[in-house]
Amino acid sequence: MITLLAKLFIKNHKNYCDSKVRLAYGTLCAFVGIFFNILLFASKFIAGLVSKSVAITADAFNNLSDAASSIIQLFGFKLSSKEPDQSHPFGHGRFEYISGLIISFLILLMGFELLKSSVLSLFNPPELSSGIFSIAVMLAAIAVKCYMYFYNHITAKKINSVALEAVAKDSLSDCISTFTVIIATIAGKFVSFPVDGLAGILVAAFILRTGWESAKETIAPLLGKAPSKEFVMQIQAEVLRHKPICGMHDLIVHDYGPGRLLLSLHAEVPGDRDIFELHEVIDETEVALSKKFKCVAVIHMDPIDVKNERLNQIKLFMLNELPKIDDDLKFHDVRLVPGSKHTNLIFDVVKPFDCPLSDKALKSKVSKLIKDSYSDINCVITVDSPFVQ
Repeated sequence: MITLLAKLFIKNHKNYCDSKVRLAYGTLCAFVGIFFNILLFASKFIAGLVSKSVAITADAFNNLSDAASSIIQLFGFKLSSKEPDQSHPFGHGRFEYISGLIISFLILLMGFELLKSSVLSLFNPPELSSGIFSIAVMLAAIAVKCYMYFYNHITAKKINSVALEAVAKDSLSDCISTFTVIIATIAGKFVSFPVDGLAGILVAAFILRTGWESAKETIAPLLGKAPSKEFVMQIQAEVLRHKPICGMHDLIVHDYGPGRLLLSLHAEVPGDRDIFELHEVIDETEVALSKKFKCVAVIHMDPIDVKNERLNQIKLFMLNELPKIDDDLKFHDVRLVPGSKHTNLIFDVVKPFDCPLSDKALKSKVSKLIKDSYSDINCVITVDSPFVQ
């Protein structure tokens, strides 16, 4: 249905990177979600009243909260599509993440409320009156929620939406919780203990877990989540495609919302080449990155000495020996400054976040490792943090 509606109402519906197309998909999914969730709420609420089931009624109100989530999702996409202005030069794309976070909080709130009512029903269990109608409603609800999961999940992948993926996971969790309610409704006719209340607790647990996972996923980009290794490798491949660039480091990816990225990096170039020629290559690389990744790219040019045989020998030694201190230890900006009594080896070390050594201890270990093999070398080390995986 979503595919058909997209073809009918969304112009250039396959151009998923276009901001207007993303907004149209987000709006379409939100309206379809509101319709289905209100329909499910009404059906389950009636079934809950007929069967006097706390679990079914709780599941009904879960769908009502899902409808509210779809409304917030709608506003999130609308606000995030606003054009950049003087106060927000990178646009308003993070509104989509904020809307996803609000949806997660609503899911958590509903989970706590359902948990409370289910625990109370353990001490005062109602008489259940399960029937074909209640079971049929719940089975139909599972089918609808499965469909909602698939269309939200597929659309989220197409337009790269964290908010839609959160809605999709919520729908999948609803399928599991509704199936749990069906089992409890049937089992309630054959056992004496309050299985309905226990099922309500399980439903609440599923809702709370979904809310927590959704909150983590939507908070991550707001806090500055590191880009994926695959994305970093794609950037590196594009940068190194432009000769004579021979390396890159200090890549930072700033995420201002889907389709609103700022990339900054240091590109290593031979120090003996013409500065104007190198500057032109850097400009061309920035343009290529901007077109390929739909971003703003800023590149700092780092000249390196590629013809110094001793420096190349030391760099090869460091490449082989530094992993003995930490497997993920990296270095860059290596240069030699000769002196009358000793030679300064100046470089940066990228220290992994899980490295147990302090900056001072790491500098000491690296210096000793190099000093043991090159007695005239004095290390001048700057410790960096990794901004990418």
